[in-house]
Amino acid sequence: MILDRFRVPGRAAVVTGAGRGIGAATAVALAQAGADVAICARTESQLSAVAEQVEAAGGRALAVPADLSEPGAAEDLARRAAEAFGRLDVVVNNVGGALPRAFLDTRRKHLENAFQFNVGIAHDLTRAAVPYLLEAGGGTVVNISSVMGRVAGRGYLAYGTAKAALAHYTRLAALDLAPRIRVNAIAVGSVATSALDIVMTDDDLRTRMERATPLQRIGDPEEVAAAVLFLASPAGGYVTGTVLDVDGGLDRPNLDLGLPDL
Repeated sequence: MILDRFRVPGRAAVVTGAGRGIGAATAVALAQAGADVAICARTESQLSAVAEQVEAAGGRALAVPADLSEPGAAEDLARRAAEAFGRLDVVVNNVGGALPRAFLDTRRKHLENAFQFNVGIAHDLTRAAVPYLLEAGGGTVVNISSVMGRVAGRGYLAYGTAKAALAHYTRLAALDLAPRIRVNAIAVGSVATSALDIVMTDDDLRTRMERATPLQRIGDPEEVAAAVLFLASPAGGYVTGTVLDVDGGLDRPNLDLGLPDL
C-alpha cells in the first residue's frame, strides 16, 4: 500500500528543539510512524513530557537535555542516539530563532549569533551524524527553515538572513552527501507555537499575519510534522536538495506587519 511508504519502522531519529511546538509534534509523528526518537532541548522538564508522548505513540524515547551551542554537544547527541537505538537514520534540525530587531539596532554580533543558532548548530549535528547515517545504509536530514528566508520581513534582518543561509546550506549539503544521504528543508510560515506568541504580541498583529496568508489562518505544528515525515520516509525517497514551503501560500516579496523599523 502507498501508505506504507510513510512509515519508518525500525528506524531511529534525532529531533532537536523537541521540548515543544514543531519539534515535539515531529517527534511524536515519527514515533507514530514506527521510529525510535532521541529528543533534545535545553529544558529537561519539557523533554520528560514529550518522551512520554513518544512512548505512548509506540516508539522508544531517549531524552537528551543539552545546549547544542556548547562545544561537543552535537557530537554527544548523535553518539548517544546511535548507541541507544543501535543505529541512526533521520536527523531533524529544529533549533533556530532570533527576535525581531530594528536595522540600526542590529549589530554584527546579532547576525553572527543568528547564523550560529540557525545554521551552525544544524551543521554540527549533521556532520556528527553522517558516519552513523552511512553505517545504517544511508539516511535523511530535514532542516526546519522559515518563509522569512525568502520573504523580506521588516525587523527580521538577522533571522531572515540566517534562514536564507540555511536553505542554501540544505541544497549544498544535499549535493555533497548524495546519493546515500538525502538533505531537505521546510520553510515554515506562521505556526501556532510559543515562539510565535513572543513575536505576535497582540491580536491585531496576529490578524494582519492571517490576512497576509492566502489560507487566512495560522498553521498547526502537526502540519509541519506531517511534512517532515514525508521527507524523512520512503515516500520522499526521490526528494533531496529541496526547500518545501509549509506556509499557507505566503508568497509576498515583502511583508510589513508593523515590526521594528528605523
